[in-house]
Amino acid sequence: MHGVSRTLTGKTLFISGASRGIGLAIAVRAARDGANVALVAKTAEPHPKLEGTVYTAAEAIEAAGGRALPIVGDIRDDQQVTDAVAQAVEEFGGIDVCINNASAINLSGTEAMDMKRYDLMQRINTRGTYVVSKACIPHLKQSENGHVLTLSPPISLDPKWLGGHIGYTLAKYGMSLCTLGMAEEFKADGVAFNSLWPKTLVATAAVQNLLGGDAAMAKSRKPEIVADAAYVILTRDSRQYTANLALVEDVLAEEGVTDLSAYSYGGDDAELQADLFVD
Repeated sequence: MHGVSRTLTGKTLFISGASRGIGLAIAVRAARDGANVALVAKTAEPHPKLEGTVYTAAEAIEAAGGRALPIVGDIRDDQQVTDAVAQAVEEFGGIDVCINNASAINLSGTEAMDMKRYDLMQRINTRGTYVVSKACIPHLKQSENGHVLTLSPPISLDPKWLGGHIGYTLAKYGMSLCTLGMAEEFKADGVAFNSLWPKTLVATAAVQNLLGGDAAMAKSRKPEIVADAAYVILTRDSRQYTANLALVEDVLAEEGVTDLSAYSYGGDDAELQADLFVD
């Protein structure tokens, strides 16, 4: 097992888009082990519709027991990504884990899609995953258990996932293809690349603002369910567990966690709604 420890104590995580939601939940879970977290996000000032900034996220990480390095940056800008990674390495001495969490969503059909929105999704989702991973890889190669974890779905060629919102689907599947391609490319280096996706909606700003407000939130699970599954993956041996497009609930079940009622956002009896790309 290469002496891989099932803990993130002393490890350094680099996370994109961690000022709220799933990214922040993953950061806080790692912080409970005493991990270092460099988080790059655009939100420096409070936003009327979005809770949290890169600075409030850093406070939550420190409060949980970790060390935080908040970096205001836009992953669409290559130089900002390079600089952010360099800052993280200077502060913490290396990078053990890269989390591609930043994502944009627009579920418009082709005729209704504003090309500015299309480009935004491609640049943040697929290209952002590519450039953040690329910048972290030299440092992950130096880690004894280097992991890249991307929040993207299993790839299904079922027409229903292609026909409804191909613009968004292309951008998310591109993230998953980065996972599969880089897992193969860097297998010999012992750097793992995996994707993680929930079977049900997760209570985030995107669900609240774009997918149906309070009604959709009531059919969601808490972001902590993704964080707990991410933690399981990140503490696995990077040489043994790579190239997976995993579902959150399956990862937890492999660890014997099958009662998921504690993660329900709308109470135990809430009727959960399946997430996109999950049959």
